[in-house]
Amino acid sequence: MRLTTKGRYAVTAMLDLALHSSDGPVSLADISRRQEISLSYLEQLFAKLRQNDLVCSVRGPGGGYKLKRPLEEVFVAQIIDAVNESVDATNCGGAGNCQHGEVCLTHYLWSDLSEQIHQFLSSISLASLVARRDVQSVSARQDGRTQRDDEESVIAVSSLN
Repeated sequence: MRLTTKGRYAVTAMLDLALHSSDGPVSLADISRRQEISLSYLEQLFAKLRQNDLVCSVRGPGGGYKLKRPLEEVFVAQIIDAVNESVDATNCGGAGNCQHGEVCLTHYLWSDLSEQIHQFLSSISLASLVARRDVQSVSARQDGRTQRDDEESVIAVSSLN
């Protein structure tokens, strides 16, 4: 059982958005730089997140994305569901054709586990993640790294002139 890259990236990007939303709309380029996720991949994910009313886009200078609901009302399971992912512990993708086209001996065990995981993720809001000290610490480290990278780029360009 595993959560795919799509689901992980969607949750990561939404958490980054939540952490930086107090400054106004957040650009996908900024999320891409901080989280090292391809910009084109983020565009695909955010199209789905927008379709599911989790985010809205702001056009123009200083534009980007904002959460469409308060942090307390956005849950990890909603994000994963919005990008058409699931956390499925069964070997058959929940289809029930695990053993020669029929349900295997442990199908219901793994199916129940999948439901428990979904319920667990449904109880975790972006607000609860943003409030975690460990999440804040990682975010501060990433912000410092991208700021240093930006400064080094400016210095490199200046030295060329």
